Parts: sequence; C-alpha cells; structure tokens
Amino acid sequence: MTVDDTTVDTALTRADEPSASTPATEGAQATEESVGSVGAGQLAGASYDERLRRWRLVLGGESADGTGCSLVGADAAMDGALTALYGTPADGGRAKDRVAGLGSSTPSVARWLGDIRTYFPSSVVRVMQRDAIDRLDLATLLLEPEMLEAVEADVHLVGTLISLNKAMPETTKETARAVVRKVVDDLEKRLAARTRSTLTGALDRSARTSRPRHRDIDWDRTIRSNLKNYLPEFTTVVPERLIGYGRASQSVKKEVVLCIDQSGSMAASVVYASVFGAVLASMRAIATRLVVFDTAVVDLTDQLDDPVDVLFGTQLGGGTDINRALAYCQSRITRPADTVVVLISDLYEGGIRDEMLKRVAAMKASGVQFVALLALSDEGTPAYDRTHAAALAELGAPAFACTPDLFPDVMAAAIEKRPLPIPDR
Repeated sequence: MTVDDTTVDTALTRADEPSASTPATEGAQATEESVGSVGAGQLAGASYDERLRRWRLVLGGESADGTGCSLVGADAAMDGALTALYGTPADGGRAKDRVAGLGSSTPSVARWLGDIRTYFPSSVVRVMQRDAIDRLDLATLLLEPEMLEAVEADVHLVGTLISLNKAMPETTKETARAVVRKVVDDLEKRLAARTRSTLTGALDRSARTSRPRHRDIDWDRTIRSNLKNYLPEFTTVVPERLIGYGRASQSVKKEVVLCIDQSGSMAASVVYASVFGAVLASMRAIATRLVVFDTAVVDLTDQLDDPVDVLFGTQLGGGTDINRALAYCQSRITRPADTVVVLISDLYEGGIRDEMLKRVAAMKASGVQFVALLALSDEGTPAYDRTHAAALAELGAPAFACTPDLFPDVMAAAIEKRPLPIPDR
C-alpha cells in the first residue's frame, strides 16, 4: 500500500460530530474522530511520519495496513482501547468480521471505560460506548450500578436503560434514574426556553381580535378586509375594521396529542418526545396528552410533570399497531379544530393499514392538524415505511424526520395552521 498525501489529507478531514455508521466503518470512524480532529490546512503541514502515525491508528495495525509504523506510550494505549472494541482482522477480512477482545467481565470493561474517557473526547466516547453495547452485547453489564456510574450518559444510553427497565434489579434502578435524570435535565435546559417562547408566540397569533392594541394589529389582514374602503383621491384605505393578534389568556387554547411509537428503533425519539411532552404540559394554554404504543396503547398523561417517570413508564421493543393507537387518540379529541395530533413513528404498521389511513383522513376532515414525524432525533434520515409515508402525503399529511431544534417551529406552524416547515431531504 502506498500512502498518498492527498488521500491522507482527505481521509482525516472530519465533520464536527460523528454520523451514523455501518459496522464496517465504526472503528475507523471513531479513530478518525479522535486522531483526525484537524482541518485539511493543518494536516497539510504535518510531517510524513505524523501522517503515517494517524493512518496506523485508523487502519488498526497488522502487516496489511502498509504503514510500517509502531506505536508507543499514549498512542499504544489509545490503539489498545480501539482494538479491544473493534479488534483487528485475523485473516485480512472485513471490519464487520473482526473479533473484539474486550470481553464481558465487569473489571475489564470498567478499566476500558476509564481508558476511553482518558484518551478520547466525549463525542467519541459516546460513539464507542454505543458500539460496545451493540457489537459486544454489553447491555447486561449496565444492570450493575458501578458500570452505570462509569459511562458517559447520552440519549442513546437512556434508550438502552429504558429497554432494560423490566430486567433491572432494584439495586440498579436508583442509579439508572439518576443517569436518566441528568440527560433529561440537560435536554430540558437546551430545549425548554425556545419551545415555550416559540409556542407562546404562535398561540398569541392564532387568537384574533377586532379591537387590538396598536402594536398587535395584523396589518396585512386589516388592509385586505378593508379594500372596499379604498379612496382613490387620497390613495389610501380607510380601516373601518381592525384585525389584530389576540393575547393568549390563561384558558386552554389548543390541545396537543403526542402519539409515540415505542418500538426499539424509536428509542431516541421516545426520549426527546417525553421531554417535549413535559415542556408542553407546563404551558397553561396547551392541554397535552402523551400516548405511547406498540401493540398495546398506554396513556402516560398523568405522569407528564416528570419526563423521567414517563420514560420509565415506556417499554421499548415489541410490535406496532398504529391504527389502534390512533383510534385511542381519536376517541379523546373533543375540540377537533383546536387540536394538533403528532404521530411519531417509522410507520411500519402491524395493524390494519387501511383503517389507519381512514382514521387520519377522518381526523383531518374534522379540522384536526395532523403531523407525522418519522423520527424526532438528531440521527439523520431514518428507516421508514415509504409506502405508508406516501399514502399519508396523499392525505395532506406529509411524513418527515424532525430534529429536536426544529420541533418548536413545526408545532408553531401546526398551531397557527400554516404549512409545516418540512426540512429539505
């Protein structure tokens, strides 16, 4: 193998955050995140030996890597942590065939967790932890309190803990709740203020009044409604009737139903939706209902004051019956014209497809604003049932993935009955 300078410059230039990877690229991705965290301009000035060192860390050693570079000190320790998780090809095979050497004993895993936190930044640590859980079946070790205290908590870890909830011993549950609480609190700090601000403005604008204060006048609608009073000689419109934005009172203005698919693939979406549900429930002008479903339907509305309770009330995994969940939500709607239903699901329906679509059509016909989110997470493009997504789009309910940062804008548009801000695909 010949190491080409241009190839090295390109390969080791990375984005700020890791993206989803296939098993064949996970090890290289984590390594590039840690050793390639410089721009192309910086790398161009690096020595030839430094480039070989970085390629050696990316490729994982063995004679096949072609670098001829040996590692010592911290580099050797970093390489050992990567090898323990991703291993090295025993026969020159592909990365997905590697046999990792981390083992499953608590002491060795605890040491490894400490090592990766020493040698890698937090963003890389979270990627490697997720890979360890997926590749080495280490989920059971998270049932031990000392292991939970050692991991770097993030949304994906919360999803794993929720899926293990029923199998978790009592001695671990308190630690698990503390881990989940930390992640949820961080998410609320990040999302709550903007969500409340955005939706409060939308609620104010959705309420019209004919006696507005000057600063609340909706001039576009006022002019349109008074065009008959146009005076050509003065080139002006006499505003006999003013139309303005009302101010939301303490009474309930809108009802929001969050209907969340809790199948295993929706773990991150469940976490974010629970946090948003708690934020919406804290707003007096919005009556919020939160429903989770697989093949059964569970109404967790009475736990919305604490998203951690909501999360531990879910059970990730199992089948999916969207029709049954929508039937339940439909039965709880009392003010269709003032209701927003948000279905968060990958649309892999195990129930009655035609009935599901009929329910969506019926809700929209009654005045309900229906929003279909394929995911509520930062994961990028999710896997989803394209046939069902196309069918919903034909009903006027386009299905799209939504990041947590965009969700307040989506909800504001739904409340105001404006076109949804669908992200570019």
